[in-house]
Amino acid sequence: MNAPLLFRDGRIVDPSQGLDEVSHLLIQDGKVAAIGRDVGVPDGAEVIDATGWVIAPGLIDVHVHLREPGQEDRETIATGAASAVAGGITGICAMPNTDPVIDNQSAVGFVKARGEAAGLARVYPIGCISVGQRGDQLAEFGEMVAAGAVAVSDDGHPVMSSQLMRTALEYARTFGIPVADHCEDMPLAVGGAMHEGIVATRLGLKGIPSAAEEIQVARDCILAGLTGGHIHLCHMSTRGSVDLIRRAKEQGLSVTAEAAPHHYTLTHERVGDYDTNAKMNPPLREAEDREAIRAALADGTIDCIATDHAPHTYDAKEREFDDAPNGIIGLETALSLGLRELVQGGVLSLSTLIERMSCAPARLWHLPGGTLRPGTVADVVAFDPAAEWTVDISRLCSRSRNTPWGGETMPGVVRRTVVGGRVVYST
Repeated sequence: MNAPLLFRDGRIVDPSQGLDEVSHLLIQDGKVAAIGRDVGVPDGAEVIDATGWVIAPGLIDVHVHLREPGQEDRETIATGAASAVAGGITGICAMPNTDPVIDNQSAVGFVKARGEAAGLARVYPIGCISVGQRGDQLAEFGEMVAAGAVAVSDDGHPVMSSQLMRTALEYARTFGIPVADHCEDMPLAVGGAMHEGIVATRLGLKGIPSAAEEIQVARDCILAGLTGGHIHLCHMSTRGSVDLIRRAKEQGLSVTAEAAPHHYTLTHERVGDYDTNAKMNPPLREAEDREAIRAALADGTIDCIATDHAPHTYDAKEREFDDAPNGIIGLETALSLGLRELVQGGVLSLSTLIERMSCAPARLWHLPGGTLRPGTVADVVAFDPAAEWTVDISRLCSRSRNTPWGGETMPGVVRRTVVGGRVVYST
């Protein structure tokens, strides 16, 4: 068992308890033992002066591509977990579009075992909705859940069949897990490389209209109402989607949603002269869409922030824009972008940012963590919000380097990441 750990004089921010105060936090036997100014120092405890630091529940990312098995040149479960803890993220949910895909009990068990062997962030496998992600036959949810799957998704492959999605929501409801959907109407989006708008026209690229996302969002909300199942809408990017989600929540439907940092930070203008590190799916949209995503994070219409961490090799991203793969890495920059764009930008309070990045994902996906209540698992992030760092792509923990933020200076340096009472990252 690890020695006790005492953080002294840190700003403890825990939205699950309504806490935002300077105090001490004691971790003992892998759990949060006590919070308070009168906490004693147990024998053998490591005492850390956390003056000026924020102490918060460890961040949880429900949308991560770890690429293993089959694409280990881009990322492995171990390197992805290392990247996560460097960003203060203590739990990551691994999307199943690997090679082979995670659509059965043994594949789920493989991901879970590899995550445990890495011994860094907690790795939660997500199983496929359909066998082979082909969209025609439901995978065996029960066996995958028994092996450790926390949700199902065909992310990267939209479920075009409404009947299959209905069945998936009904089946998932019996296991109490969310169905996470990549919302894209493929006939509308096929061949598109970026957002359909003035920038795509200027660059001579085929665009993907906002409607391609919004049609599927509307369908999924309707099916959530029909089935009572929990639909989780991945990487929302348009103002129309925000309106649909808001309406669904007003009706009391079991609909939750996430937004990625790139969608509340960048717009399609970032594509510039065919910068493939600004190519993702869904694509970067217009400034009005970005502002709608920010407003939705502020009022809770969008429940959580998830990175959609998507590693790709340098050679793959160096192709022509049309042929380059979608996606960017995001685990190590997510907290800093939240601080810079949302907190310093006056969109969210620090407490609300922690709610969106930790408490909400834990609560909605029934995961450990997301709180510093005494007696709960000690998954903790300690960061200095005033310190700055420069994104040096050569020093990132991820195996890939495809980020649009290389060379930028950002606020918020992670000082300690603690998982199960054990320090797994320290600066």
